[in-house]
Amino acid sequence: MKLFDTHLKLTCRRSSDGAKGLIVLAVAFPTAWKAAGVLFIHNPAKYRESIVRRSNRIAFLLVCLFSRFACPQVQHKTQPPGEAVQITLGESAVPLYGPWKFTVGDSPVDPATGQMLWARPDFDDSKWETVDLAPANGRVDVMRLGFSGTVKGWTDRGHRGYFGYAWYRIRVRVTNSNFRSPLALSGPSYVDDAYELFTDGTLLGSFGDFSGRYPKILASRPLFFNLPWNSAPLADSPSEHTLAFRVWMASFTGATQPDAGGMHTSPVIGTTGAVSAANHLGWLQLFRAYVSTMVEGSLFLLLAVIAFSLSRFDHSDLVYRWMGTIFLLIFLSSVIIIAEAFGQHLGALTGEFLIDVMVGPLIIGGWAVVWWIWFRLEHDWVPKAVALLTLAYMLSAAVGESFLYPYVSIHTAQWFSWSSIAVKLALFGLILFIVLWGIRRRSAGAWLVLPAVLLLMIGRFGFELQQLHIAVRYMIFGVRIGLSQISSLLMMVVLFILLFRRLRQSIQRQQELALDVKQAQEVQRVLLPETVRLPGLTIESDYRPAREVGGDFFQVIPNIEDGSVLIVVGDVAGKGLQAGMLVAMIVGTIRTATETSVEPINVLNALNRRLFGRGGANATCIALSIESTGEVTLVNAGGVPPYLNGKELPLEGAFPLGMIASPEFTVSYLKLGQGDSLMLISDGITEARNEEGELFGFGRVSALLQKRVSAAALASEAQSFGQEDDISAVTITCA
Repeated sequence: MKLFDTHLKLTCRRSSDGAKGLIVLAVAFPTAWKAAGVLFIHNPAKYRESIVRRSNRIAFLLVCLFSRFACPQVQHKTQPPGEAVQITLGESAVPLYGPWKFTVGDSPVDPATGQMLWARPDFDDSKWETVDLAPANGRVDVMRLGFSGTVKGWTDRGHRGYFGYAWYRIRVRVTNSNFRSPLALSGPSYVDDAYELFTDGTLLGSFGDFSGRYPKILASRPLFFNLPWNSAPLADSPSEHTLAFRVWMASFTGATQPDAGGMHTSPVIGTTGAVSAANHLGWLQLFRAYVSTMVEGSLFLLLAVIAFSLSRFDHSDLVYRWMGTIFLLIFLSSVIIIAEAFGQHLGALTGEFLIDVMVGPLIIGGWAVVWWIWFRLEHDWVPKAVALLTLAYMLSAAVGESFLYPYVSIHTAQWFSWSSIAVKLALFGLILFIVLWGIRRRSAGAWLVLPAVLLLMIGRFGFELQQLHIAVRYMIFGVRIGLSQISSLLMMVVLFILLFRRLRQSIQRQQELALDVKQAQEVQRVLLPETVRLPGLTIESDYRPAREVGGDFFQVIPNIEDGSVLIVVGDVAGKGLQAGMLVAMIVGTIRTATETSVEPINVLNALNRRLFGRGGANATCIALSIESTGEVTLVNAGGVPPYLNGKELPLEGAFPLGMIASPEFTVSYLKLGQGDSLMLISDGITEARNEEGELFGFGRVSALLQKRVSAAALASEAQSFGQEDDISAVTITCA
């Protein structure tokens, strides 16, 4: 079977250290598809259209397998310096390993034509350095992108510390045996950091934006260029052309990446179909380089959702929200990396700035706060120290990684680079101090936190370990995985265990607290009678706390000797369990005080002595005694004035209990006749507020009491209007 009706022949000048075999990528698309059809189906004509729809990647792999047996052998021979690289092309693509001519610096511009002189075909580059882009032993760069077939940059070729412009030139003599197929070029898949491509002195295209003072660079990726070279009418007629790459490397790259500078992979030249397939293969390598980052970001997003979900079970524990925020920041850093690698809008410098200067320091500082909250340490200086170190880390990273060049010199940036390492070490030292202090206090789960912190340190010091020639990235089944990602995954497992361990403890504490609240409710229910019937009096009450336990109280204490009754109604400051505990103390004080005197003013003085000086504990209160004859003595301590038969009683104002040591209370006198009704209410009724912010107010209270509504009806109206505080109402009816 004839698999190819085209051929490829490559003759290339190489270095003098001996001839070496070249990797030739060959794709014969028309006949290859036909051959694939013969091998896999019985009727090629019927299924040809469906086969063509298959991905170029699969076709490329199939044809490369066939080319092992069908392609002519690639030939290599050394040529004298200065001669062009001889290339004979069919339906194929070949990498331009060189030899390339290379120099640092930038080309002068011809004032007459505006052309870059170093891009012109007639420029003499014989005195430039000679660079070979052929990879040694199939070198795979696992430090950055995981591309195969990489070479070291100009930093390792005698130009350490240099950044800025540099040029690569090569002359090629092309013979295209299939002159009907146009030619194309795939730019270097891995380059520091941006480049412009010139063919025969004319700008063909660029990778990055060169319109500004400094080029805007993007993350390395394959780029496809259609070559404007005219195909010769005869297959054996060669054409000679000059390719020139004007490369730019930013100062940031040289400061943060080893072996930086220029092209790390060779361009690929060939027919459009073959170069397109090679370009797709480059994108596949790029995807494999970042697939671990995608997985890491997705897992941390899931962990963030879990952390925020756990915070709903325990609103008082801030550690879940802090952890969720940090997990979101880690997810955000993964999104920035992916957007930088595959997008066109986020420049590489912007992405690195966001990660190294903004997100990275916030993540480390956030972990320090998380463990401080986790162990419930009482060192108030820790958050301040974390904030100061985080800001110092941001500043030192911004300057040390040359983001502020040329406003800050490289020498100064180097000093700040060492400072950023010192600040980062100080931050992790603070985290270790917090964890070790938690271990010393025998805090639950403290020993499990230590491995998580150590893994975090390993992941965040990847660049420093890399400078010490310690491998921090590995190729596993063709996928690049970094030490930071491995440590993140292990840390994720530890954190998952810690979170659910803490959740179990939180649920246990909530169950215990719920039991305490339930017991407090039972105690309060006993302390607050609902209906009391005495000779000549009917006392009804309704109490609706804003929370499980409220802060309103009232007591009815009859005097058997003279037939009088003492009624005390009040409201303590605050809500919840703390207010409920204060109510229990007040009720106990009232009971104790009435053993010696049932006079309202004596009872209030006893309450004031008990509350004064107790850390701001205070309460509004009204105490009244009703004689068997209907005579009423009423003493006010800042309470809401009562209503007699629906009309508000005029009372002078007074200080609440517990505010001053010796208050003067307002004393009033009145008499209840048969059928009279006296209503005492708490401020939770008048201060009820609806969705529009309107208060229930005294007017609505008066209008309802004119209709002689019960205490329960009044409380229901205020609660439905919009309860914000404890609601209580007491009605005293004279029979």
